[in-house]
Amino acid sequence: MPLSLLVGAFLAALFYVLIPGPAFLQLLGIGAGQGRKAGAFFMMGHLVGDLVWSGLALVAIVGAKTIGTFVFDLLGLACGFYLAWIGWSAVNAKPKAEGQGLLVVERPFRRGLIFGVTNPKGYPVALATFTALVAGSASALDFQALPMLLSVSFVGFVTADIILIGIIGAGVVRRFYRAHERLIVRCSGVLFMGFAVQALWHATPGLLGWRKA
Repeated sequence: MPLSLLVGAFLAALFYVLIPGPAFLQLLGIGAGQGRKAGAFFMMGHLVGDLVWSGLALVAIVGAKTIGTFVFDLLGLACGFYLAWIGWSAVNAKPKAEGQGLLVVERPFRRGLIFGVTNPKGYPVALATFTALVAGSASALDFQALPMLLSVSFVGFVTADIILIGIIGAGVVRRFYRAHERLIVRCSGVLFMGFAVQALWHATPGLLGWRKA
C-alpha cells in the first residue's frame, strides 16, 4: 500500500473532525464550561459516528453500493429535531445552582454519541474529504485495504480530538467563555436552531417524495 494513500486517509480524518460545525460548537461549550474531561467524553462518543461515516465513505469510494437517500433523509429529520431541542434549551438556559455554569451537559459521552451517529452531513462530508485526499492513489484502493485505511483514519480522528480538547480546555479559552458565557450560549442556541432548520429543509422533501430525481 503506497504511503501517499495512508497519509491521505490520515489527513482526511484529521480535517473531517477539525471542520467547524454543530459538534464543534457543542464541544466548545462543554469543554470551556465543564473542563477537558467532559470535552474528552463528548469527543469519545462522537468518535463512534466519525468511524461509521468514514467507513461508509471509504466503502463507497472503492465501488460498493451506497446507502439509499431515504436513510439519510430520516437521519436528517431526527437530527433536525434534536438540534432544535438543543438550540431551544441553550437560548432558554438558566443556571441550575449558584455558581454553576449556564448550560451543563450531564452525560457528555451520550451527547457526543448521538451527535456523531445522527449527523446527516457526516456521510457526504466524509465522502468529499476522503475522495479529495485519497483520489491520487485510487489505483491502490480495494476492499483488502479498508482495515488499514480505517486504522489510519482512527489515528487521524484521535489526533484531531486531542488538538480540539487541548484548545477548548486552555485557560485563556475558559476565561473568555466564562466572561461571555451568556452571550456565547445564546448565540450558539440560535446557530443550532439554524442548523436544525437546514437539516429539516433538506430532509423533508425526500421523505415526502417531493425531491426531483
